[in-house]
Amino acid sequence: MGTSESGSGGADPGTRPESAQAASDAAFALGAMQASRPAEGPAGIGQSIGTWLDAVQFDAQGLIPAIAQDAQQGDILMVAWMNRESLAETVATGRAVYWSRSRKRLWRKGEESGHTQTVLGLRIDCDADVILLEVEQTGGVACHTGRRRCFYRRLEDGQWRVTEAPLVDPETIYR
Repeated sequence: MGTSESGSGGADPGTRPESAQAASDAAFALGAMQASRPAEGPAGIGQSIGTWLDAVQFDAQGLIPAIAQDAQQGDILMVAWMNRESLAETVATGRAVYWSRSRKRLWRKGEESGHTQTVLGLRIDCDADVILLEVEQTGGVACHTGRRRCFYRRLEDGQWRVTEAPLVDPETIYR
């Protein structure tokens, strides 16, 4: 996909880059999920998928924790918050959109850094109060510290130890 049949590695004229194709495929897949399958979970049993958003158990502030997981490797990249609007936009676009509690606005992952997340799948936990996003991380960096993931410290001998170095200087990725 995205390379010529001659094997030269160049893009065929008229084809989209693989990342654009992946985003399109993810948006299609998420849209197909919305349109074709019955919802599951406590509030979703017996409902059509058209009411999938009503099955989500948001907290008193209208938020739900959202875990971003690398779809290929299974690593947890980050945890953020979503509200109804950000979850709906995520499903509609196939790109991760969160709610920034500090900025009090939608946060389209990568809007400043370019490190977007293409959503390949969505899951909800048994209580319908946590969302899992299976993502493809653009640029390999999910954390604002320039690391691949936010979980780069491990408790060892009663101390939090840094176990992963930054891949990029965060000063160079945020404008």
